[in-house]
Amino acid sequence: MEVHQAAPDSPSGYQHAPVLAEAVLAGLAPLARLLAERPGGGGTLIDCTLGGGGHSALLLQAHPGLRVVGLDQDPSARAAAAERLAPFADRARVVATNFADFTPAEPAVAVLADLGVSSPQLDVAARGFSFRLPGPIDMRMNPEAGETAAELIDRLEESALADLIYAYGEERLSRRIARRLVAERPWSGGGRSSADLAYAVAGCYPPSARRGRIHPATRTFQALRIAVNDELGALDRLLQQAPDWLVPGGVLAIISFHSLEDRRVKTAFLGDDRLERVSRKPWVAEPVEQEANPRSRSAKLRVARRLP
Repeated sequence: MEVHQAAPDSPSGYQHAPVLAEAVLAGLAPLARLLAERPGGGGTLIDCTLGGGGHSALLLQAHPGLRVVGLDQDPSARAAAAERLAPFADRARVVATNFADFTPAEPAVAVLADLGVSSPQLDVAARGFSFRLPGPIDMRMNPEAGETAAELIDRLEESALADLIYAYGEERLSRRIARRLVAERPWSGGGRSSADLAYAVAGCYPPSARRGRIHPATRTFQALRIAVNDELGALDRLLQQAPDWLVPGGVLAIISFHSLEDRRVKTAFLGDDRLERVSRKPWVAEPVEQEANPRSRSAKLRVARRLP
């Protein structure tokens, strides 16, 4: 996840501040030794969630022998990353793909995945991720393919929709919310907005619970986004495949933002005999970063090393 702020001197209008920047540098510090030991002092990092290129730029600057292959299915993210990484010339390559569908051409010294939704995706109403900004009920990471969230709501039976909201959003009012959303169909093709969806979800909460620190629609929107993009399925495939992408001693680093992701990463790092944890506890954002970027408060970085 990256924080994006307007930057008049940037052609894209954005500057990029990657989450847990110092933690990523610390967690991937073994790269310095690993690169030094390799023929020619070089190696490739696979950035599975390139976004605006913030993490990749940070690591390319820190490790002169490093090359980056950056993956992203979002066209706007790839354009921003290409601009950000242009100063590194042929040390950076941008690939249009979901990391779950990727096969590397050669072993990598590191694999990095930042599983968070980027700020532009959340803050641009047209993407439909936000319950605070009226936009289409879309939520696709790749806006050029797949089923939208509105189409998903209209397709599922009430019980299946309730199960989805409970499983992926850990929402205790899932059955009440599903009943309301089914009653108010159709959500696609009729000009309904993400703000309308958020209003319907919030109406399932008692009035006293609608003004808390967390918006009542947060968990439902999370559940729909996870389902639309098959986020947990993609993460499971990454955790299975990524260790085999690494050279011995190579580093696998994953940033997660909610318990459904973090539990999977922790379990995989503990149970995979190809991996050894670099640290027992995850890195988290320092208070200064949490103050500057509230979305970093839930971020956790876990790092493992590929065993011989």
